Amino acid sequence: MKNVAFKLSGFFLLSLLVLSCSKTETGSSQIPLKEALTSSTQNLNSAITDISASQAFQLLSVNSGVTLKSGTMMTTTTGYNAFIPLSLVKGVYDYKALKTEASREYPLIRFFTKSASTSNMVVNMPLSKLKNPHVLREYQKADSTLTNNFSISVSDYHNNYNNYHDYDYVNVADISIDNVKAGGLNIKSIVSPNHNTQYASQFDFSNGYTAKYLYSSNDTTVSSFSILKAGSVLYEEKLLTIKKDTAKFGREHQYILTIGNVKIVRKYGSPAEVYVNGVLDPKAVVTIVDNDDNEDSEHSISNKRDIQITFADGTVSTVSALIGKSIDNIATLFTSLHQVYFAAYVVDWIAYDIYYKR
Repeated sequence: MKNVAFKLSGFFLLSLLVLSCSKTETGSSQIPLKEALTSSTQNLNSAITDISASQAFQLLSVNSGVTLKSGTMMTTTTGYNAFIPLSLVKGVYDYKALKTEASREYPLIRFFTKSASTSNMVVNMPLSKLKNPHVLREYQKADSTLTNNFSISVSDYHNNYNNYHDYDYVNVADISIDNVKAGGLNIKSIVSPNHNTQYASQFDFSNGYTAKYLYSSNDTTVSSFSILKAGSVLYEEKLLTIKKDTAKFGREHQYILTIGNVKIVRKYGSPAEVYVNGVLDPKAVVTIVDNDDNEDSEHSISNKRDIQITFADGTVSTVSALIGKSIDNIATLFTSLHQVYFAAYVVDWIAYDIYYKR
């Protein structure tokens, strides 16, 4: 009997030792915040370097100098309405230089020739014209020698427009440059008196990266911007705000920044917290710094916001310092997914011209 009791005691002590070692190993395997954040920002910088080197990024960075968004380019007159489906605008449209003194006043469709019928809406044009939209409707001597080396093939499209505060817009397309796929575009936008605003814009780069912007307004408004590689989040900012009559974005209720396996969370009225692989780091001190108090501004790391972190070893750094120059290109992606200017300027205007039989 004593022998059995001794064996059980020994087994119990051995179990405690194994559990203790297991806990120690698990605790020691937790990556320190400083190391995790440094590694995650390095991965992000590498991704931004790859993305910014692509021709698709150069295309996304094109803008008009004014704020435009696909599906919102029409008059604000409340009596106006139109429904432009893909079936109305489908076909292949090839750019052809048009020699005219009044080209700036011409409908965009005048610079294109419908060369074939197809189930998609395919627009072929010189990339150089698209990158410099101010001369798209202008005739220059070299225009006749340009090749249509840019193509956008729209597989799903409709613009159901009742007025500025009531429309439903979809644009799903593949982008090719020099006959090589450069990426895929997916825009869905709804503005409704009953359902408020829902906007989703996504661009899939051919090298495996994806950039997304989501916005959903209600009593609690949610907006997020993310950069992913093969479905894994490299960078994401998410903002939840409470509607407020005097501000465009309202009072910030919750802010979440994710960089790789590091997540920083601040809830209204509470100090910011930082997590590594979902585990809270209680020793880190996080301070979110906004360079202005304007609630009409959507604060982000690329727009008047920074985050200072005091690590467990006492060293201090900021997220902007760790990300470095990549912030400018992150800001470009963020802005381009708001506007998607090349899609609005070319696809939508050609669609409007077809609808109005210009």
